[in-house]
Amino acid sequence: MRIALLGGTGDIGEGLALRFARDTGHEILIGSRDPEKARDAVAEYEGALADRTDEVDIKGFANEMAADRADVVILSVPPYYVGDTVDTVADNLDSDTVLVTPAVGMQGDEDGLHYHPPEAGSVTQLVAQRAPDGVPVVGAFHNLAADALSTLENDLDLDTLVVADDDAAADTVLTVANEIEGLRALEAGPLANAAEVESVTPLVINIAKYNEEMHDVGVKWIDGSD
Repeated sequence: MRIALLGGTGDIGEGLALRFARDTGHEILIGSRDPEKARDAVAEYEGALADRTDEVDIKGFANEMAADRADVVILSVPPYYVGDTVDTVADNLDSDTVLVTPAVGMQGDEDGLHYHPPEAGSVTQLVAQRAPDGVPVVGAFHNLAADALSTLENDLDLDTLVVADDDAAADTVLTVANEIEGLRALEAGPLANAAEVESVTPLVINIAKYNEEMHDVGVKWIDGSD
């Protein structure tokens, strides 16, 4: 499978790229508005992975070309860029492409960060509105700290919640997410539930802000009956 990370030169893109490249056998495509920047990022990631895996399969392209080649496209861009990014690659997406967004709308003040969804109700629903007809959209990887992902010395023990209206697309994302060592993907229902999932992100960031001993805060869901 080919997994494209559009905006894959940024923090969350880097973390996911490194984890996918190290822990899975998928081809990883780094996308950027500037293809040269994407290729520079690939060289950096290859260096970080050199002593951690026998084979690295990462390539860098412009966003449009990365999307065109991919089976799964992850919009690893800030929330205020997701709509424009979808528009840019719309002609490169089809019903066989799974479009994934981890973006969360937030605003900050002196107290911390607060959930700030768009008029669509959530960033995930905004992506679904902007995506071409027939392209399945999935929300995932929202509550993961970028530093925790990109610091490969860290052993993960975290969950990520997956929302989707398309069952096959959800299964695809659940499968690839569970291939990342130490990450467990859990179903959280349809896209209508995306706001509840996204709103956890400012909470975990605020927990890190107010607790000095906690830096890369994440979420692990447990069954209290066990």
